[in-house]
Amino acid sequence: MTSAFDQLDIDQTIEKAKEAGVQGLDVCVFRKNGTRDDFVATHLNYDGFDTNRASQLIDKFNAAKLRLSVGAFDNLIGGEEEQKVKNQNHLLKLIRMAHLLGGDENDVKVGTFVGYNHELGNLENGFERNLEEYQRIFTPIIKYAESLGVTVLYENCPMEGWRSSGYSTTFNNLTGVLAARKLMYELIPSHAHGEIYDPSHDVWQNTDPVEVIKHTDLSRLKRIHVKSTRNISDPFWGNMYPMQKVKAELAKKAGVPYSTNEWDRHHYEATLPGFGLCDSMDWRKFVMALREKGFEGPFEIENEAKLSKQTGNMAAILQGCKAAVQNLAPLLWTLQEDGYTYPQSDVKPLENLKRKDIPITTMSDLS
Repeated sequence: MTSAFDQLDIDQTIEKAKEAGVQGLDVCVFRKNGTRDDFVATHLNYDGFDTNRASQLIDKFNAAKLRLSVGAFDNLIGGEEEQKVKNQNHLLKLIRMAHLLGGDENDVKVGTFVGYNHELGNLENGFERNLEEYQRIFTPIIKYAESLGVTVLYENCPMEGWRSSGYSTTFNNLTGVLAARKLMYELIPSHAHGEIYDPSHDVWQNTDPVEVIKHTDLSRLKRIHVKSTRNISDPFWGNMYPMQKVKAELAKKAGVPYSTNEWDRHHYEATLPGFGLCDSMDWRKFVMALREKGFEGPFEIENEAKLSKQTGNMAAILQGCKAAVQNLAPLLWTLQEDGYTYPQSDVKPLENLKRKDIPITTMSDLS
């Protein structure tokens, strides 16, 4: 996932990918004027993207022997109205881009969040109201994606720091729990949407990712995020609830930790498997559960680790990615003469399908 390389352009990121030993990139294409400033990147120019640019990009990735997907992760059903609509229209642009790049035929998926509408959520039956709002907004989006042969994927991060730490809840993205995702597929039965599962988000919520996989519909599971969590025990606030914002002077007098920023809510440290410390997840057991269910999709390194991405040091960022590759190699790849390596026979180039250009579509067009 290219958000780790926001300091670099796409060509430099491709070189880092080859150095890290990965087989593809989930290319982040966030809105340049978006509301997020955490772990975002815009590695492709989405304005003016056409068939020629799609062909050039396919050639570039094939020359590097890399696959690709695209994504941007924002709030699409809540927040300020103008920004919400811009996020929705941006997702439609990414769906169009994925189509021009071959869509499902090239396994080019579109990653996104759903978000959460707290104005509805604060009312009685707020969760169900959010499901209904999701259905209203995403039904035409998924229908559009389906018409273009593209699959939209939701990531399961609750986005615990997405609003002021003065609020008691940290559930800010509808797809943050398995129950919601299963309900969403019932509300919109199309197979043009599925999920990217990040086990680290469940680990800090004291949920076993293996049990989640056991109850996940494999036809919906298209990607696995490689990111870990080191849970830190907290005797003051407990590990089920977020740390709350209180007056600093009072907290210091009482000797109680308190939330100092929006993301300082839960007691965990973002890590990468095998880099610098142990984490709170059994990756071998997790991968075995996936293999038993027949999962064959990509594992994507999402580097947000405190000792890697959060240092801001490019060498440490790349080290973390390399460590994750080496740590998972014996779980994912077969043993050969040169060790656990990705079989070159499995490298499949992207097909240049030379799609016909189509105009940019907006939510108002779909309505």
